[in-house]
Amino acid sequence: MGVSIPPPDAPVPARVAALAGAARVTPVWVNGIGGVTFGTDDARYIKWGPRHGETTMAGEAARLAWAGGYLVVPRVLAHGADHSHEWLVTAALPGESAVAPRWIAAPELAVRAVGAGLRAFHDALPVAECPFECWVQARIANAAARGIRVPDHLRTPPPIDRLVVCHGDACCPNTLIGDDGHPSGHVDLGALGTADRWADIAVAAMSTEWNYGPGWEDTLVAAYGVAPDRERMAYYRELWNQT
Repeated sequence: MGVSIPPPDAPVPARVAALAGAARVTPVWVNGIGGVTFGTDDARYIKWGPRHGETTMAGEAARLAWAGGYLVVPRVLAHGADHSHEWLVTAALPGESAVAPRWIAAPELAVRAVGAGLRAFHDALPVAECPFECWVQARIANAAARGIRVPDHLRTPPPIDRLVVCHGDACCPNTLIGDDGHPSGHVDLGALGTADRWADIAVAAMSTEWNYGPGWEDTLVAAYGVAPDRERMAYYRELWNQT
């Protein structure tokens, strides 16, 4: 899902202001469906946006609670919804997004951290205990529910290389990097679920071009610890772009 930096004077929705209380809020990200994440000066993040068929913030809260038993992800403080919007409040984690200015200026270090962080993510989460549905089937079903026609050739994925608990939106911004240049946590787990590891690797590698420019894809795959699988990468990229 696309994200960008909102203007510093972006309006603060009434619900966000109420959740922030006395804390000062600063807009941090705006996503492709108009949702905005605000940071507060008391170390919280408030994610607010319209209801959407692809993921829900209640679902993300459940995924964060489960994944938090195995690796570093935001701790959920509150979540809720009304007839049109949802919100999720989490405690801030150490580190900065892999696309913070300091890491954009050091692309090789950032890309390697994202690749290594994704491998650690996959290694830490137990597939057999994951209560969340298959990422591929869920993505196709959600796309169909939103009126998106998924081409027939995408309905059957390649044979699974290694089944893992996938992040589900492994784009570079969703890895946090600490001051030491190593991955320090993961955010935006609303689409977490079991799938072939290449579902995440392909999207993470593809997103390097959006964030750092061309030429970094294989660096990320190498940092993950595998050789590029062009067939699986092509399938999962097309699935991502089509849905």
